Amino acid sequence: MDGQGLPGGPFEQVEPLTGGTQNTLVRFRRGGRDYVLRRGPAHLRARTNDVLRREARVLAALDGTDVPAPRVIAACPDESVMNGAVFYLMTPVEGFNASVALPDLHAGDASVRHAMGLNAARALSALGAVDHEAAGLSDFGKPEGFLERQVSRWLTELESYSALDGYPGPEIPGLDDVARWLEERRPATWRPGILHGDYHLANLMYSFDGPEVAAIVDWEMCTIGDPLLDLGWLLATWPQHGDESAQLAGPLGAAGGLPATGELVAAYAERADAVAGRDLSSITWYAVLACFKLGIVLEGTHARAFAGKAPKETGDLLHAITLGLFRRAQAFIAS
Repeated sequence: MDGQGLPGGPFEQVEPLTGGTQNTLVRFRRGGRDYVLRRGPAHLRARTNDVLRREARVLAALDGTDVPAPRVIAACPDESVMNGAVFYLMTPVEGFNASVALPDLHAGDASVRHAMGLNAARALSALGAVDHEAAGLSDFGKPEGFLERQVSRWLTELESYSALDGYPGPEIPGLDDVARWLEERRPATWRPGILHGDYHLANLMYSFDGPEVAAIVDWEMCTIGDPLLDLGWLLATWPQHGDESAQLAGPLGAAGGLPATGELVAAYAERADAVAGRDLSSITWYAVLACFKLGIVLEGTHARAFAGKAPKETGDLLHAITLGLFRRAQAFIAS
C-alpha cells in the first residue's frame, strides 16, 4: 500500500467479511480510507491466483462506466508479496445480500421487491452496454465459437463425473432432449461483450434504503462471451413459487412480489446500447442454455457426494435443483 502511494498509518477496524464466497475478504480502514482486501482461501486452489488476476482486471476496466460493481483501488498480481497469493484492494460496498437477509423496508413492501427485480435486469443491461474492446479487454476471452462450443463443453463436463467412485451416472430426465434442442436452435449471430458468468440474485448487493442494486459481486466466472447468457442465467434462476430454484434466492425468493420473467426482459431492453446487435427474440434459447449449464455444474457436487467428497445432504439438494432446472428448461422450450 505504501508503494502504491495510498494513505499510511495503522490498520483499523479490521474485520473478515462472510457471505458464501470461498475466497478471503477482509474490510479495514487506513489513513482515513476504507478498503476491502480480496484474496484466495488459506489453502489456494490450482487456478485461484489466475482467477483473482482476471477479476481485478475486469473490475478495473469497469471504472468509468455506470456498471454497479466494486472499484479496484490497487491490485498485486505478484504472488511473492503475500506468501503465494495474488490479492487486490477494492472499494467497500454499502449494501446487503437479499439471498441472506432482507431489511424491514424490503421485507415489508412488495413494490420495493418488484423494483429490486427490475433493477437486477437493469444493472445487467449496464454491463451489456460496455464496449469490451474500448475498455481494454479485447484479449480477455475467446469469443470465437463461444455459442457453438457450449453444449459439447458441458456434456463433456458431465461425462467427467463418471470418474468419481460410486457415482452411478446422471439421472436427469430431459437431458438429451434439451441438448438436442439447443444444438438445433442456436442463434446464428450475436455480439460479444463482458459476461459475468454467474448472474443471479445471490451475486447482487442491494442498497439499504431502496431497491437499487449497489453492486454486482463475485466476478470469478467473468469472460468475453455472449452477454445474453447472463440474462438467460437470471431467468433460469428466477424464483418461482414451489420451485426448487427459489432456494437460491433465499429470503427474497420466499418473500415473493418479484416481477415476471417477461418484465425482466423488458427492463433489460430499456437500454438501447445493451441490446444493439443482440437478438432478444432468442432469449428463450439463452434461458434454456443457462438451465442446462447450471444444472450440470450443480450435478458435479451430487457426484462428489457419492465419492465422499461433499456432504450427502448438499449433494441431494443440488441434484433436486438440477432436476428442477431441467424441468424449467423443458417448460421454456414448450412455451
